[in-house]
Amino acid sequence: MASTPTNLTIPIDPELKAQAKALFDELGLSLSGACNIFLRQAVREGRIPFEITLNSPAGKNAAPSESKK
Repeated sequence: MASTPTNLTIPIDPELKAQAKALFDELGLSLSGACNIFLRQAVREGRIPFEITLNSPAGKNAAPSESKK
């Protein structure tokens, strides 16, 4: 028997919410559906389903440096 869904209320930066909603809309997901996917995966794996580091997020968009020869 399926359980009755419960609501989760969390504070989110409005710009982050808008960007996430736009992304998930393109993927055919609601924000609620994407959160459920994240939570199910975290429970399934018994951990946060991605690596959390202290690296700067700006580093993702930086051009790769040439390796030293």
